[in-house]
Amino acid sequence: MSDRTLILHHDDLGASRSANRAFVELSDKGVVTSGSVMVPCPWFADLAQIARDRPDLDIGVHLTLTSEFPRCRWRPMTGAKGLMDTSGHFPTTSEEAATRDPALVRAELIAQIDAAYDAGIDVTHLDTHMLVMAFPSLLPVYLELGDRYDLPIVLTRDATRFLPPGSDLTEAFRILDQRGIPPIGKFLHTPFGNLSPTPETYAQILDQAQPGLTFCAFHFTAPGDAEWMSDDAPTRLAEYRIFASGWANDFLADHGFRLSGMRAIRDRMRAA
Repeated sequence: MSDRTLILHHDDLGASRSANRAFVELSDKGVVTSGSVMVPCPWFADLAQIARDRPDLDIGVHLTLTSEFPRCRWRPMTGAKGLMDTSGHFPTTSEEAATRDPALVRAELIAQIDAAYDAGIDVTHLDTHMLVMAFPSLLPVYLELGDRYDLPIVLTRDATRFLPPGSDLTEAFRILDQRGIPPIGKFLHTPFGNLSPTPETYAQILDQAQPGLTFCAFHFTAPGDAEWMSDDAPTRLAEYRIFASGWANDFLADHGFRLSGMRAIRDRMRAA
């Protein structure tokens, strides 16, 4: 039996109806164990209805401070101009978003999380769109929100490879350990830049998982309304088709991976 445990996570829920539909289908197939919703996005209400109808689904809040799709953009729920770019939307890059006033960020993210709860979502965790909240300037806010809502936050041991040089997560991991949140060693993700991924692509990605807990951030999108949304839509569509085909079920079984969701981590944390 493998000692590699995967959280097979569906990012960017709420960004399109077809992403929401893919999440339900792949959760039912057992190849998605959790997902997270972008509350400011156009299909949040649809995802919230799904969550009310399907309380078994494992859904967190994908804390959102960027808006990177050129043909579908979104704005701060608080209307704070200090969180906007010159077009009146969230900025397009993590680097720009990480320069914003932490007080404005905190107020915005509280609004997003509260909206998820108010919509009837049993929020299982917090994670961060485009890793913005892991940047040193905003990491204290991320940790504070996890404590405020008694929720696990997603932060991986190898996150520094995506962060500014010199970023140090040592103290953050000490705090998460005190809260009873198990360490997540590795972050694996959608192969953006590859518009034609194959099952072999995902075999290579998943085989990078190390002993312990690995967070896999995928971006499945079923055919529907997302094809126009971004230039990486072919990657998202191919990712969905591969995991919906049954290939992933066979691969995971053949390689003895264990699977975990975020609700189980939340519930163990709260019970500790």
